[in-house]
Amino acid sequence: MRRKACLIFNPVAGSNNFQEELKRIKELLSPNFELDIQLTTREKGADKLAQEAVNKDFEIIIAAGGDGTVSKTAKALGETNISLGVIPRGTVNAFASALGIPETLEEACETILSGNTRRIDIGRCNGRLMMLLAGIGFEAETVENTTQEAKQDWGALAYLASGVKQLREFEIFEAEIETDDEKIHVSAGAITVANAAPITSILAQGPPNIIYDDGLLDVTIISSDTWKSAFAASCHLLQTGLRRNEAKRDDISYLRTKNIKIKTNPPQKIVLDGEMIGYTPLEVECIQNGLQVIVPMQSGKKDVS
Repeated sequence: MRRKACLIFNPVAGSNNFQEELKRIKELLSPNFELDIQLTTREKGADKLAQEAVNKDFEIIIAAGGDGTVSKTAKALGETNISLGVIPRGTVNAFASALGIPETLEEACETILSGNTRRIDIGRCNGRLMMLLAGIGFEAETVENTTQEAKQDWGALAYLASGVKQLREFEIFEAEIETDDEKIHVSAGAITVANAAPITSILAQGPPNIIYDDGLLDVTIISSDTWKSAFAASCHLLQTGLRRNEAKRDDISYLRTKNIKIKTNPPQKIVLDGEMIGYTPLEVECIQNGLQVIVPMQSGKKDVS
């Protein structure tokens, strides 16, 4: 018996021939799933389509698109027992990368067909659900100044190029950080609060591993006082991320906590899962096991429901 699944498909993402991609997805998934296919539009985005699907009691909701489509779909599924399937079709695909979900259409569909699920943490950031990370300071400036054209041409490398350009304008701010255990005051140029993060999120790579199902947030603080030292710190974080080692520089620190509040002087821009959402203060809570995702076999357990 085929299972009911809603496929939320963004026709703008991916290749220019989305009809062929959609046809191929249907060929791969239809033998196992009774698919209800919904295409995103300007009037009705992935968030609205996902909420409608949740209300219709689908067992699985599949997001086929870029990080925006995946994130909006995932947020509608937060704190439910509905499984999220992901078919990455964007320029960066940070969520899929962080969870080890394959980026080829065929392999992503094979992952969904496996029925292999894993519950991961999500965050609540200033009242919004957070899948990956929130950044303030240099992280937010870098994301804000990365153009859509650059992302289409270079993918994740566009953020690296934008970051290098922004280094000349690297500025320090004062921050009060309150966690479950302590309250500290630091001078920082960037603070990143991560639930999950791919290696391309360089400024989140302070801890040896960013663990997305441990009930904790991973916080990286960069306190470099010049653009040159900030560049050196960024290079160090790239190395630690690739090697999965902890950062070991005097101007980089990290901590783990379930809850965090950050106040800054002056107020700093906040980027949440690639979207600018305003200015500090920032408050994030980790919601353990808040989302069920279909992942490759080596990183989950077979869904026997």
